[in-house]
This record gives sequence, C-alpha cells and structure tokens, in this order.
Amino acid sequence: MSHLEYHVMTHTEEKHFQCDQCDAVFSRKRALKYHLMTHTGEKPFKCDLCDAAFSQKRALKFHVVTHTGEKPFKCDLCNAAFSAKGNLKQHVMIHTRGKSFKCNLCNAAYSGHSGLKYHMMTHTGEKPFKCDLCGAAFSVKFHLKRHMMTHTGEKPFKCDLCDAAFSVKNALKHHIMTHTGEKPFKCDMCVAAFARKDTLTYHIMTHTGEKPFKCNQCDTAYSEKTNLKYHLITHTGKKSFQCDLCNATYSGKSGLKYHMMIHTGERPFDCDLCDAAFLVKNDLKRHMMTHTGEKPFKCDLCDAAFSEKRGLKYHMMNHTGEKPFKCDLCDGAFSQKSYLKQHMMTHTGEKPFQCDLCHAAFSQKSQLKYHRMTHTGEKRFKCDMCNAAFSHKGNLKYHIMTHTGEKPFKCDLCSKAFSQNSNLKRHKVTHTEQKSL
Repeated sequence: MSHLEYHVMTHTEEKHFQCDQCDAVFSRKRALKYHLMTHTGEKPFKCDLCDAAFSQKRALKFHVVTHTGEKPFKCDLCNAAFSAKGNLKQHVMIHTRGKSFKCNLCNAAYSGHSGLKYHMMTHTGEKPFKCDLCGAAFSVKFHLKRHMMTHTGEKPFKCDLCDAAFSVKNALKHHIMTHTGEKPFKCDMCVAAFARKDTLTYHIMTHTGEKPFKCNQCDTAYSEKTNLKYHLITHTGKKSFQCDLCNATYSGKSGLKYHMMIHTGERPFDCDLCDAAFLVKNDLKRHMMTHTGEKPFKCDLCDAAFSEKRGLKYHMMNHTGEKPFKCDLCDGAFSQKSYLKQHMMTHTGEKPFQCDLCHAAFSQKSQLKYHRMTHTGEKRFKCDMCNAAFSHKGNLKYHIMTHTGEKPFKCDLCSKAFSQNSNLKRHKVTHTEQKSL
C-alpha cells in the first residue's frame, strides 16, 4: 500500500489493521506493530546513556535529548524552545489562543487532540492504566508512571542546592523557587504572590468564597479537591496510614508524616527572629504574626482582630452566644472543642501534664508552662505603666485595669462592677446570702 493510500485513510477514518488482543484498530500496519508492544512489553530501542528503553525509535530520539539538553525547536514569538516538534506546536497555540478541540459535554476546549481525549475520561470515568501492585487506576499513562514511583521510592529529579529529590520534574521546579524566593503568580486582589499557579487559583477562592468541590454525603464544600478527598474519609472512617512506633492511624499520608515528627522531635520550620521551631509551615507563618503584630481578620461587631481566621470564628461566638460543644456529663457547653476536652478532665480528674521539678500535675499544657515559672521566677509580662511584672499574661491584663480603672464585669443585681470575673462571682454570693436571710 502506498503512502498516499495510507494518507487517504486519515480522511476516511478507514482502519484495516485490528489488534487481536484488544479492540484497538489502526489505519497503518506499523502503528499496529508498535501498539502490540504495549501488550508484550517489548522495548527494542535502548538508550546508550542510561537504562531507559522504548517501543518506538522516535520515543528514544526524544529521550536522548534529555541527556544532551538540546532543544532545536524554537518559538518565533518568544524565547521558548523545545526538544520535540509536537511540544512546540502546542506551545504556539498559547500565543494564537487556538483551542479547536472542544468537549461536546461541557465548555472545555483544548489545543491538542490528546488533551481532549484525556478530558473526556473525566466524564466517562474511564481509567485504563492500572497499577499491578495496588488497585490504583489512572486515565493518563504518565500518571501511572508517576504513581509507580511511590512503590519504588524512585526520585530521579535532584536539587543542586540541597539534598531534596523528587519523583516529578515539575515538583523539583517548584522546589527550586523555595531557594530563589521566586513567586511569579501574583494575586490581582491583594499583595499575595505564589510559586505555583494552582496555589494562586486556590487563593483566589478565599476572595470569591468559591467552593466547587462538594461532598455528596453532606453539605460540606471545599475550594481544594484534596481537602474534599480527606473529608470523605470522615464518612468512611478509613485510616490506612499507621504509625510503626505507636497505634496512631491517619487518613492521609501527610498526617502520618507530621505525627512521626512527634517521635523524632523534628521541627524543620525555624523562626528567624527567635528560637521557636515548628512541625508545620503554617504554624510558623502564624507565629511570625506575633512578631509583626499582623491581625488581618477583624470583627465587624467590635474592635477585636485576630491573626487567624479560626480565632475570629471562635470570637464571633462571644457575640452570638453560640456554644455547639456540649458535655455529656453535665450542662456545660463550650464554643471550642478544645475547651470541652479540657472541661472533661474536671470529670475524669485526668492531669496528664506533670511538672518534672515537683509533684504538681495539670490538665492543660499551658497551666504547666505557667507553673514552671514559679520555679524559675520568670515574669515575662511587664507593665508599661509601672515596674510590675507577671508570669501570666492574664494577670498583666487585670493589673492594667488598676491603672485604667476599667471594670468590665458588671453585676446585674446592683450597680457594682469589677475588673475580674472571679471577683464578680464572689460578689454575687453576697446577694444570694442576703436572700437566704
């Protein structure tokens, strides 16, 4: 059959050559030959510079360029260069805005046929590429290849500036930006900037309030797909990541990773302004606000401001009186889950935080911290109006009121007011005693 006859088949969509192991059909015999290698696993074209092997000579040719760094296909409209002609062709469409391959089920459009092909699988749910070592399946062969590295532990992309290594080239690219400080993706609504485009996309949702990823079992919705994934596990109760050193289990790999640091004592995120160190980068970010004084989350009903959104959320309950966390053993109700947990210890008598200098024990870690100051004599909280100093921040707050004369705790039975809630409680007893007389 002549080349012209093969070419005509691309117009007529005539396909004579059928695979005897699956339903695939091809217009050219050579295409069938290469396809059969996906069944046999045959890869006759081997790289002389590494162990890589390929089923097609063309694939080997493109691979060799990764060793030489050669990028012969250059864009006429910008400085971009590529090792493969097909990659250049797709890149040019960024300039021309050409996305001629449109999905007939939604508004998505793509610059290449392969992009549309993989997109259609999101509608059909088709995942033809399956892992032989676990039940994972993928719509794209490259995703399966990347997944296999989680089994082998292979991380071929190494950072030249530190010991970090990655299984994906794109992950290394983003990691390099942590060294250079480069953040090319900037938010149009605030001063925030990011190293990754997807991080900017999720950030934009904090402005718009958009939460496109909805749970099909409850009303919860998220701005990120990964958060929805972890949320769904709360319905199933599945926790497949177990600690080798204790009985702790987690629904996500990252949860186990941070838990292991409790055993190792590792705190990789250090503050440049003090000796504090943290397990999680977000905790360091919050800590930095104690140095800068930044409190971006402001209450609409009073002058209170907070460094965390969660702090504002709990503060609003002071205005609404909402206390969703209720005690099963008494009438106690609390605005925060942690407060309920601490309250439960008053029933159980549990005091897990013990002083190593005396026999004192406490139900809260903060109480132990302040207790230790009675041994060291440390008084970090100093009054700006006199020489008084205190080991508790709350005590300084009440002391300041002796200078300002502020008495926010008012008795609803008489006109008296107090600077401390405990004094108000003691005062109210005098009313109940008078009634009993």
